[in-house]
Amino acid sequence: MSTEAQQTPDSHPNETAMALRQCLELQKAAYNADPVPTLEQRKRDLLALKSMLGDNREAIADAISKDYGNRSRHETMLAEVIMVLDGLNFAVKHLKKWMKVQKREIEHSLYPGAKNRVIPQPLGVVGVIVPWNFPVQLAFTPLTYIFAAGNRAMVKMSENSIHLSHLLIKLVPDYFPPEKLSFFEETGAVGIQFSQLPFDHLLFTGSGATGKAVMASAAKNLTPVTLELGGKSPAVIAPDYPIQKAVERIMFAKLFNAGQVCVNVDYLFVSEDRTEDFVAAAKSWVAKHCPDIRSPDYTSIIDQRSFDRLTDALEDARKLGAKIINLAEGQNSEPELRKMTPQLVLNTNDDMILMQREIFGPILPVLPYKDQQEVRDYINQRDRPLAFYPFTKDRELQKYYLDHVMSGGACVNDALIHPGQHDLPFGGVGASGMGHYHGYEGFATFSKLRPVFYQAGFSSLKFLAPPYGKFADRMLNFILKKKL
Repeated sequence: MSTEAQQTPDSHPNETAMALRQCLELQKAAYNADPVPTLEQRKRDLLALKSMLGDNREAIADAISKDYGNRSRHETMLAEVIMVLDGLNFAVKHLKKWMKVQKREIEHSLYPGAKNRVIPQPLGVVGVIVPWNFPVQLAFTPLTYIFAAGNRAMVKMSENSIHLSHLLIKLVPDYFPPEKLSFFEETGAVGIQFSQLPFDHLLFTGSGATGKAVMASAAKNLTPVTLELGGKSPAVIAPDYPIQKAVERIMFAKLFNAGQVCVNVDYLFVSEDRTEDFVAAAKSWVAKHCPDIRSPDYTSIIDQRSFDRLTDALEDARKLGAKIINLAEGQNSEPELRKMTPQLVLNTNDDMILMQREIFGPILPVLPYKDQQEVRDYINQRDRPLAFYPFTKDRELQKYYLDHVMSGGACVNDALIHPGQHDLPFGGVGASGMGHYHGYEGFATFSKLRPVFYQAGFSSLKFLAPPYGKFADRMLNFILKKKL
């Protein structure tokens, strides 16, 4: 089977299914022939992934920008290239330690001389379903830990990443054979067929609704899944935290990638007496950092459907009594460029579409609050978010929020930073996802931590074999006394 035929399946469902299954069979056969790559083999794979990204970073940035209409090159380099390279370097540095066989204690005196060990071994072939918002980061970061764990991978890209998909499909044979890594573009039927394959593990990043469908498909094969979903991630500014510093960090996060980030600040609590101060500071920040949204530094909304969805949600909020504040004074949104000016939304209520689903755009609802319990209760009455951002210098208040508000991850006194910490696991909880990757936890997710018991030459269990007699009674009583 040619690489091109394997990597670019036709849109016809039967041909798509056949091409995907042939690739999976190819990779599984290669795994069976070499199930446990050495440390050096794994390092070579990681360094090849690093070369693939580093050698082609400008072409990758151009392809992503074409898919968006306009995507800031600086945002691509920071979030897609540098962050992934950091993660690859981290994995190479720590891989030897991760691969070590773990010694575990034997607590039972019946097994003198025996050994307990946990051996991390590759699972086999891992499927990765990638969204459009950070298509390189959310493909290459999982691949980092998939390859570190010694696996092979098939990667399905988004229908909104066509230029990038074509580029990666063209590039990958220069760095990896198809039995190690293959990319697939979305042609209309690929996503459904892909999720139905009997992978050894499946990682999906995307919406909760699609995540449910992917999990249902995977369940038919008992394929274990890691789901990275999203949801409405809140932030809260405590009375002790400087408004200016909070604005700098929150607005940078909110407008990065035009707000199209799964861990972005979806809504913000500001104490009632400081709301006006926040609005004024936010206007000043936008005037300084976004003087012209037509600039290539300001990223477009990914497609017309998403732009219309955001516009409709703002209009819905306005009709239901919200106060909409255009932070880019003197500028208007540019529909033909799919660029939306940053907006604050005040006087919200739960009937508004903005407060019911993840926003995924440069719109920030601001909710006034009186005390920390009000914040806690509001968040806890809703689905558990992927991230939570408390801004306070008060250690007791930090602990209160972290103890009482559950989220996939948290970042104290900043936003968006925690996924870039490569020694921290990343993952959701409840409606925001399940499972982890990044760091050692990523290596563990894509490994079978295989328990192995090594019996000694002598085993006292033979004295407990039936028919049971007085000696067996004495042994059991002796063991029970020690345990009790």
